[in-house]
Amino acid sequence: MKLKSIMAVGLFLLLLAGCSDQPSAVDAFDTYVKDWNKQEFSSMYEQLSPATQKSISKEQFVERYKSIYGDVEVEDLNVTFKKPEEEPEPNDNGEVTFPFSVSMQTLAGEVAFDNKATLILTEGEDADSYSVNWDPSFIFKELEEGDEVAIRSAVPMRGEITDRNGEDLAVNGTVKQIGIVPQAIESDQDKIVNELSDVLKMSVEDIEKELNQGWVQSDPTQFVPLKSVMESEEELIADAQEITGVQINDTTERIYPFGESAAHLTGYIRQMQKEDLETYAGKGYSSYESIGKAGLEQVYEDELHGVTGWSIEVKGADPEKVIARKDKVDGENIQVTIDASIQKKLFEELGKDPGTAVALHPTTGETLALTSSPSYNPNDFTLGFDEGEYAKLADNENRPFSAKFNKTYSPGSTIKPLTASIALRDGDLDPNAVEKIDGLKWGADSSWGGYKVTRVKPADPEVTLEEALMHSDNIYFARKALDLGAEKFQKGLESFQIGQEVAFPFPTENSSISNGGLGENDILLADSGYGQGELQISPYQLAMTYTTFANDGVMLKPTLRVGKESAEEYEVISSEIASIVSDDLAKVVSDPEGTAYDPVVKGISLAGKTGTAELKAAGEEEGPENGLFVAYNTDKKDLLVAMMVEGASSHDITGKVKDVFAEMQ
Repeated sequence: MKLKSIMAVGLFLLLLAGCSDQPSAVDAFDTYVKDWNKQEFSSMYEQLSPATQKSISKEQFVERYKSIYGDVEVEDLNVTFKKPEEEPEPNDNGEVTFPFSVSMQTLAGEVAFDNKATLILTEGEDADSYSVNWDPSFIFKELEEGDEVAIRSAVPMRGEITDRNGEDLAVNGTVKQIGIVPQAIESDQDKIVNELSDVLKMSVEDIEKELNQGWVQSDPTQFVPLKSVMESEEELIADAQEITGVQINDTTERIYPFGESAAHLTGYIRQMQKEDLETYAGKGYSSYESIGKAGLEQVYEDELHGVTGWSIEVKGADPEKVIARKDKVDGENIQVTIDASIQKKLFEELGKDPGTAVALHPTTGETLALTSSPSYNPNDFTLGFDEGEYAKLADNENRPFSAKFNKTYSPGSTIKPLTASIALRDGDLDPNAVEKIDGLKWGADSSWGGYKVTRVKPADPEVTLEEALMHSDNIYFARKALDLGAEKFQKGLESFQIGQEVAFPFPTENSSISNGGLGENDILLADSGYGQGELQISPYQLAMTYTTFANDGVMLKPTLRVGKESAEEYEVISSEIASIVSDDLAKVVSDPEGTAYDPVVKGISLAGKTGTAELKAAGEEEGPENGLFVAYNTDKKDLLVAMMVEGASSHDITGKVKDVFAEMQ
């Protein structure tokens, strides 16, 4: 009996040991699922059955997963299966089946499906193990052997931009697409290509490049588009129609009805380039879409573009097999506060002079115009530049592709009303007090090393604030800055948001007060008091500061979009100080001794300040100048204009600004 008991125990232990060596299908599939979630495709391949590995190589398997998952932009991959409580028994063929679930986010939205995996017991040299019988339905449920995945995009309709009155600024309009049918010009191609070159202002090389495309060569009966033009170019269209083989079709393109006058405001769109792909692919764009590259087109790109639609399908399946689909969402229409008539008039007044002009509504903060000269035609970016035109613009020293209204410049004497306001608020300036100033030049003391502040012209030796503003007296305002001291004057300018970061609705360079601080020396402080020194401010922000005087001491940060923004308010000075300065600025324009008196335009009441910013380098007696004039109407208080012209004096531009007010009253 004792011997039998010992033998029974031994047999049990032997059986137990044998059971512990049996492979586990649950553990095998659990390992596979974990590797799948980590997208360890090489490791997954090693766990496939011999039959599967015979049908697909490791390189093909790994590349297929990487390619498909990469192309559809898989994120949040989650593969799960519910482990059974007990190890399942294999069937007669040594197979065990487990249900599993897959979910993931793709560019076409969520993909989720249930499936089943069969594991087969496979004999090995050292031990048996379970391996996975894989097929393409593991990637997507709809895939069968030999199927390929197709990814299709649906480009949304771009939103349009209109001004405050509904005038079109950037729209999807009809244009004339001019092209030829190669078969129709075979007998006289060289002559016809030269005629087209003259009419369309395209090089012969560019036309031949279009004609030599592979798809054209394979089927010369197809229409080959060469150039699109605005419907208004009637003469060009008529000339093109006379050429043998030419066809003209209607097509839709992004067009800019105000052309050059609003180019720097609207910007333009262009097709994505390699450097754009990473940024915009992450936003769901397809690689061949157009994007806003300047101006409002870029500022409001997200809203204007909309959402690209995507579908993931089984390529060529009949009937259609859609794995996932996300419908496109067309872009949003944008209405801005711009008044296109003011925009156009300001551009006309600038003419060919390099410069810029900004218009605001001084009591609401609405941006009414943002202009810059010289300019370019934004339609050329969508329709095509005439031969040599782009290079000509790019080489222009006055940078026609670059907006000027959001760049910083020396403000010159237009800063003097701000200096006056700070001195009235933070200093002991009495606006009626008389300041005695003799001669054209003045220097504080010997520490200035002979440097002197110069007045524009001889004036009465007894000067009040009103007279100082009327005559634009540099010495008076240099003294006011010195009286305040560097700290008070700096903080005073900062209260007008100069030297501060301001989130303008149209991206704008930050203004600055000095490179190292006004306390470095008194000369810098004095020069800053009348707008020289190292002060830098954009015309857009300069216009903003003047809303203070038209708005009872409250400065308004500009808005740009109708109904979507409210003007941020800065209570800078009291209404009493604003009234004093505003009355004096009215005298600058209305008094015959004022710097902005000429030319006289009857029927309008303006307040404003001229400025001539000297751009001479240190140690230079003379240098180029920029002329400035900022003005607002004092009756209706519905228009404020800041204009700057490079290489001009303020007297050259007062008439330009006054003409705008005269036309808009």
